[in-house]
Amino acid sequence: MSKEKLILGTRGSDLALTQTRMVEAILKAAHPALECETKIISTIGDERQDLKLTEFAKEQIVDKGIFTKELEVALAAGEVDVAVHSLKDVPTQLDVEFKLEAVLPREDTRDALLTKSACTTLAELPKSANLATSSVRRHAQLQWLRADLQIEEIRGNVPTRIGKLLQNPSLDGLLLALAGLRRLGYISEGETEFGYEGQTIYVSPLAPPDFLPACGQGAIALETRAADAGTDAILALINDADTYVRIDAERMILDRLQAGCHTPVGVNTWLNGEEMSIHLRVFDENDLTATPKEARVSGSRSDVVALVDQVMDSLE
Repeated sequence: MSKEKLILGTRGSDLALTQTRMVEAILKAAHPALECETKIISTIGDERQDLKLTEFAKEQIVDKGIFTKELEVALAAGEVDVAVHSLKDVPTQLDVEFKLEAVLPREDTRDALLTKSACTTLAELPKSANLATSSVRRHAQLQWLRADLQIEEIRGNVPTRIGKLLQNPSLDGLLLALAGLRRLGYISEGETEFGYEGQTIYVSPLAPPDFLPACGQGAIALETRAADAGTDAILALINDADTYVRIDAERMILDRLQAGCHTPVGVNTWLNGEEMSIHLRVFDENDLTATPKEARVSGSRSDVVALVDQVMDSLE
């Protein structure tokens, strides 16, 4: 190991800090003598809570990297050695001076429906129920499965969104990533409810094949400078190969589709020994009510390019 200290750059939300502490713990377990420091960096996506995610381009603010750009600026300047990201926030194409060097073992990739009354499926929601999400992908899949549902935009970190659900009588439910709820300690595996500010929140996972997650959902990514061999050597020991091969395929698919972080694309990947399977669902971003295109393939995990070629050729 050529470095004695790493500076980890992160956003300042509860989830981002929790994930950075996870990274530090795994690093210290692999390199007991390593010193880690955390540097909090505010991104434009955090600062402009007044904008919907889809409005950043309209305001002439780049719609790619709204939660990552400032971290990359700090990386390039040498202010941090590693940028810790929720992978689903990372743009499909990185500048040549950066790379995704490692990922931690992946959490549950499913989305979750949070409600104020006991509800186990989308089908049990009342007619014309009002749900909140910041994701175009979730919006598209919800209306594909239940055209009567009313969908509204919601911003903020996880606690803020849960608070908005409780404070708004007209809001019937909220969609969040199950991984974030688990990492923040709201629920553990198998649990279906938790208490928040004296009220009960019910959690219903939305599972594939009906509801597909975002590219990279549930994965924590570590971005480095492309030429920083010293940091790469440290991170090599904590990279999870099974997660990396899956997210490599998912990000390659988005690249082929010329899709970004907020394009309505759902993709589920899973491994069975040396075989990897992919289920892809692509919505028309100009008409979310149109029937999506789909493809399902399986093949060797050792040739991700061939497998991605296969799924793209099968998309219909």
